[in-house]
Amino acid sequence: MTASGQLSTTEGSAWWRSAAIYQVYIRSFADGNGDGVGDLTGVRSKLDYLAELGVDAIWFTPWYPSPMDDGGYDVADFRDIEPLFGTLGEAEQLLTEAHELGIRVIIDIVPNHCSDEHRWFRAALAAAPGSAERQRFWFRPGRGPDGSAPPNNWKSRFGGPAWTRVTEADGAPGEWYLHLYSSRQPDFNWDNQDIRAEFEDVLRFWFDRGVDGFRIDVADGLVKDPALPDVEDGDETPFSDQEGLHEIYRSWRKIADSYPGEKILVGEMWLPDMSKAARYLRRDELHSAFNFDFLTCPWDPGRFRDVISRTLRAHEEVGAPAAWVLSNHDVTRHVTRYGRSGDTGFAFADRLHGTPVDRVLGTRRARAAALLTLSLPGGLYVYQGEELGLWEVEDIPSGLRQDPVWARTEGADPGRDGCRVPIPWSGRSSPFGFGAAEPWLPQPAEWVSYTAEAEAGDPDSMLSLYRRGLALRSSLGEPAVSWLDAGPDVLAFSRAPGFVFLLNFSASPVELPAHAEVLLASGPLPDGLLPTDTAVWLRS
Repeated sequence: MTASGQLSTTEGSAWWRSAAIYQVYIRSFADGNGDGVGDLTGVRSKLDYLAELGVDAIWFTPWYPSPMDDGGYDVADFRDIEPLFGTLGEAEQLLTEAHELGIRVIIDIVPNHCSDEHRWFRAALAAAPGSAERQRFWFRPGRGPDGSAPPNNWKSRFGGPAWTRVTEADGAPGEWYLHLYSSRQPDFNWDNQDIRAEFEDVLRFWFDRGVDGFRIDVADGLVKDPALPDVEDGDETPFSDQEGLHEIYRSWRKIADSYPGEKILVGEMWLPDMSKAARYLRRDELHSAFNFDFLTCPWDPGRFRDVISRTLRAHEEVGAPAAWVLSNHDVTRHVTRYGRSGDTGFAFADRLHGTPVDRVLGTRRARAAALLTLSLPGGLYVYQGEELGLWEVEDIPSGLRQDPVWARTEGADPGRDGCRVPIPWSGRSSPFGFGAAEPWLPQPAEWVSYTAEAEAGDPDSMLSLYRRGLALRSSLGEPAVSWLDAGPDVLAFSRAPGFVFLLNFSASPVELPAHAEVLLASGPLPDGLLPTDTAVWLRS
């Protein structure tokens, strides 16, 4: 950075290798114009908060024009700003203001699909079968004598079939189009050169305006097997991790590298094998990818040690940094996950909504998990509200739920609204400083004690813990992790030259090893002991 705190256009130094990146789900962050929905005015008003928190960058979920069928991931125009959120000019002003505070900005790009209101899909619906317009998507005739069966048996990740039949211009039932998500999110055909050229131009459009990188939605899913074969239950091979992806990301990396200041590409890839995900992180492809094995890990010392070891080993083989994450806008908040008496992990197949939760236990474990995440070498993602200790809101009335997962599964899966409830800033009742109007999803009354204002004045709050941890993490030591033997129920490691981490999973307090200083603890250390579900940073 320059002396003024502004980002230098020539500064590189691979900032992303150890960056703390804060995820902003715009609709639920801060409402600046009083309509109950978060916007860029609200974000701009909270930039000082993010600077004080100590993050290096912000990642914005999609801010493009969208009918909001899937919270903005159904994009109608990749080169503009959703009017609910603001204007392109305001986005450019936000970039300037963030950079002046030393904060970089990463935005979502959604290359797997678009909205059914995108100009290209509207043109495809108006065109004839076999036309150039339809070749940008996956239009296919149906099976059976009258074409009334879908082209294959693929299922939407939001529930139901992955194909929808269209009505042709003459009114007759026609072809089917592929959508791995909502029926209002048609999948692009990445075998089509128009698609490849379009997204390369979109990258340049936003890089030219100063964004510092892209988080790539469904990064593993762009390329499909052109044969579109039927699959067995759970098999995603024909539409995930296809070899053709690497060529796409090499071309994108060349574009990113042509700009000064270390522009980055971050992949969202839910792959079953971490070594496969690491293949995308070779030096001429993506810079980093989310570590979802860590996010989904249950509260167990052996499982955490295994995930951390495999993560570091896989990333070391390709010379890439790991990226640690506990929660995001798609998963159950970890205070809730860790507060369950049974399964404390996460799976999309069963979100365990309604399972009894001990929030005191979940919060104690979340504080310890925060110190674990902050102490590991590599990058770090913080989902808005986790620094306040917010939990999953599971009692949203059915009539207020907006996630298409809820509708497409006919309520079998309550979806993701519970982790997207607008966060509380101040005050004693809803909207808790979020804005002037009632927010688009209802906030729990109990959040009165979890506002940023309340926690800022409490040295023992989750917010204070995050602030101290983020301030210290750059001084913890070398990136290499050495495991320590502190017993089967204590996760312990060191980083040279003298940093030691311990997290006690056992049912009883354990003695701390000899040390010169306690840097930070997730809870009290009575009589010099480390209590159950508590983590500590030591300087030896």
